[in-house]
Amino acid sequence: MRSIPSPQKRSASAVYVALTALVIAIAALVVFEQARGRRLVLEIAELGGDPRAPGADAVFGAVTVFAILIMFFAATAVAALAAYLNWLLRARQGADLPAVAPVLVSWFVPVVNLVAPVLLLDRLWWASRPPLDRRLRWTALLIAWWSSWLVALTLVLTRLWPGAPQGGTNLTGFGLVELVAVAAASLLCAATVRQITGIQAAGARHRRQADPERHLPPPPAEAVPQLLVRSSPPASPVSPEAPPPEASGQGQSQEVHPAGQ
Repeated sequence: MRSIPSPQKRSASAVYVALTALVIAIAALVVFEQARGRRLVLEIAELGGDPRAPGADAVFGAVTVFAILIMFFAATAVAALAAYLNWLLRARQGADLPAVAPVLVSWFVPVVNLVAPVLLLDRLWWASRPPLDRRLRWTALLIAWWSSWLVALTLVLTRLWPGAPQGGTNLTGFGLVELVAVAAASLLCAATVRQITGIQAAGARHRRQADPERHLPPPPAEAVPQLLVRSSPPASPVSPEAPPPEASGQGQSQEVHPAGQ
């Protein structure tokens, strides 16, 4: 029978899905801007803000597609952040660490959130009791993830900042550089989530093997036979003075025969 994934594994899977959707959303924006962005900006400028000008219908359709892509990008970004924080809270609870307050402070306090999240994740890795020979590999992964995340965040915020130069593209400024940076940061983030989830899952398996009696099914209960015994009607007591039925029948026949004579 296939085992049911634990809530922590499900939360890790949600992180993978949300990060994949975020990369797809940015890729769709890059493709749209490369194919239609420059021309769309020129068409909007020619209309002069008049929605009834000739060609406004075609421009309106392209703007609608672009607005949908922007909303999709915003939704996937929020979903990725929510999924990651949910996994982080569950992982800290599994490692017996305080969950809510440190996570909120490290991720949402300005300036602090430039350093604290990576330290928080490293503390979680230690609290999960990993094998000591993985320390060097984990440190390299952690530094690569956080560096790529800061680079991707800087590039995206620079493009989305009001009045920022848009470069080769013309709407949000997203290009191949931003796409590669976000994809690399998402991949490395998923790798950190996978490693900590795997360590905690292995620790849970070892604890189950060390204490098998706690997880074995209970022995068969004897409540059913006792219930049947209790439900059966009690046997009526037999009086020792009462004669057996056959003997009493014989006595009656012997008494009738002389009366007939």
